[in-house]
Amino acid sequence: MEPLFSFGWTKSIRSSAAAMFNLILFRVSPFWAHLFYFILLSLFGFITLKLSKPRASSIPFSPPDLDLFFTSVSASTLSSMSTVEMEVFSSAQLFILAVLMLLGGEVFTSMIGLQLRKSKFKKPQDSNPDSIPQIELQIVNQKPSELAIYFGGIATNNSNNLKYNSMNCLCYVVSVYLLVVQVAGSSLVSLYVTLIPRARKVLSSKGIPTQIYSVFMAVSSFANCGFVPTNENMTIFRENSGLLLILLPLVLVGNTLFPFCLRMVIWVLERLSKRVEYAYILNSYGELGYAPLMSALRSSLLAATVVGLIVLQLVVFCAMEWNSESMVGLNSYQKFVVALFQTTNSRHAGESVVDLSVVSPAILVIFVVMMYLPPYTAFVPIGYRDLASANGTKSKRKWKNSIPDNLKLSDLSYIAIFVTIICITERIKLKEDPLNFSIFNILLEVVSAYGNVGISIGYSCKRRLIPDGNCKDAWYGFAGRWSNEGKLILIIVMFFGRLKKFNMRGGKAWQLA
Repeated sequence: MEPLFSFGWTKSIRSSAAAMFNLILFRVSPFWAHLFYFILLSLFGFITLKLSKPRASSIPFSPPDLDLFFTSVSASTLSSMSTVEMEVFSSAQLFILAVLMLLGGEVFTSMIGLQLRKSKFKKPQDSNPDSIPQIELQIVNQKPSELAIYFGGIATNNSNNLKYNSMNCLCYVVSVYLLVVQVAGSSLVSLYVTLIPRARKVLSSKGIPTQIYSVFMAVSSFANCGFVPTNENMTIFRENSGLLLILLPLVLVGNTLFPFCLRMVIWVLERLSKRVEYAYILNSYGELGYAPLMSALRSSLLAATVVGLIVLQLVVFCAMEWNSESMVGLNSYQKFVVALFQTTNSRHAGESVVDLSVVSPAILVIFVVMMYLPPYTAFVPIGYRDLASANGTKSKRKWKNSIPDNLKLSDLSYIAIFVTIICITERIKLKEDPLNFSIFNILLEVVSAYGNVGISIGYSCKRRLIPDGNCKDAWYGFAGRWSNEGKLILIIVMFFGRLKKFNMRGGKAWQLA
């Protein structure tokens, strides 16, 4: 009787634990679930970093506990904010940071959510296995437009089985996607470092093993964290265009282009295998509840938006920085790759290949706007919004009837555009008189004009770094010291601000997701 009692007691504990686990996962708000996950992950990272020894060359220096916890939180949340030099960390600590970035990455956390959602469904029993092949054959032969009707009618009895199997397939695809990209990325980085003497020499001089660097960079780029094992970030590899081009796709496929790439992978698998689960995933994406899984139109618009924003930044960056101090010592091809790498990383990855302290303020304002945008931001024309939504219904509105609404931007967008243009017109004064002509002072002046308020920080000759005997303080606003071009832009801002009541619904074509 003792074994039976013990077995019953153990079973009761397991049932209670399972009930508590389900209560925490499925009854708690997703916000609190995510918050607890990142807190626990950060604490785990802090403890493991604390127990691991720093690099031998940095001993007896050891980062303070607060800095270790700060670094752990930064890696877990993919922020890449640092309070200590990266070369202080040993290979073991770099590996721990790579694990934190992997577990905190968007693809991995979304995969956990998908697994938890799948666990809500009980594994179905095949009541009539012989009917499955016939059902699959019928569904494969259906046109995409008829597939949703088919799932709602003929195949009702098998919808639960199909949904569960489809979620299983989706979990498998995301897992393999994550694994393949990481392995391929780290392998390519390792191969490049091994074959290129200059890159190999940099790592060898810093005592960073090639394999650790390769895995770390692949994980960091894919997760869009931005941590780099070298103190100089990626500036030390600015002449290694091949390495930058290897990391670029990892930055995109792990975040902003993940929905587009995922749909493309599933589409290819459906074409090759003809499995009904992949057809269900492509056509009933809304029922699976997986945020990165979007309609064909929505994912295509997302990809077009990502590419468009990169091209916009690239054009402005090349126009402003091509012959600047940040590009000294590079040939034309290297300059283009550096500009492409930096503008691509401005959204979320954060890897820097130029010294941002010498970059034009106008470029920095654009980078601020790009960093603000969520990863799945897309320009979805209002006339096609319903078509791109999760339910897949067609829109009754037409593009030609929505052109004025689609061209409108939000108030914040206009302010960012005006600040950027004024930073361009006043770029010389921004460099020669940075205390007076700071970005914040320009922002304050633009917002004051847009809000039709009139508050101004003014101008002080005492704040000039280079004294000017001809400079005299005057009782007018900061804009009085601007160039004629800057004053004309501020005139436009005042008109826009006075008419802003007609733009309250602006920016609706941009979906920040």
